[in-house]
Amino acid sequence: MMSCSGCFARLRTLFQRLEEGFLCLLLVAMILLACLQIALRTLFSEGLLWADPLLRYMVVWSGMFGAAVATKKSKHIALDVASYLVPAHLQSWLQLLIHLFSTLVSAALTWAALLFVRNEAEFGGTTLLALPSWIWNLVFPLAFALITCRFFAAGLADIRAIAARAFTVKP
Repeated sequence: MMSCSGCFARLRTLFQRLEEGFLCLLLVAMILLACLQIALRTLFSEGLLWADPLLRYMVVWSGMFGAAVATKKSKHIALDVASYLVPAHLQSWLQLLIHLFSTLVSAALTWAALLFVRNEAEFGGTTLLALPSWIWNLVFPLAFALITCRFFAAGLADIRAIAARAFTVKP
């Protein structure tokens, strides 16, 4: 029988593969659609009317989910001036503070994105491919919620690391 941590690890691996597969599929679709548009314009002086708006949405979706992946891998953009000023023994506490602050900021962005999508659902019209505009904007609360969870998980990992060092017997 598999342990709970083993199930969690398998789910995390599955989710990671789905996320990276989605990003790869999105990138391939963007490249193929852009190349098709170029070929149609060059050869026939025409193009698909819906392709350019769809490509714009796909760029936004890939950027937002790419940011979530970057956050997971700690490759996101960060301004880290304070770590050079703080002594080494306080670095883990500073990292915890940064992760908690980032969690709060991304949670606020998630909330704002939810309000935006709700307003789009209430007042927005239809856009590309006759879909309601709010559907195309779902990427914002989804990606910000994912980023929030990742910063929160990093903060929990910081707490575990600090606690492990605190309870380690020093010779």
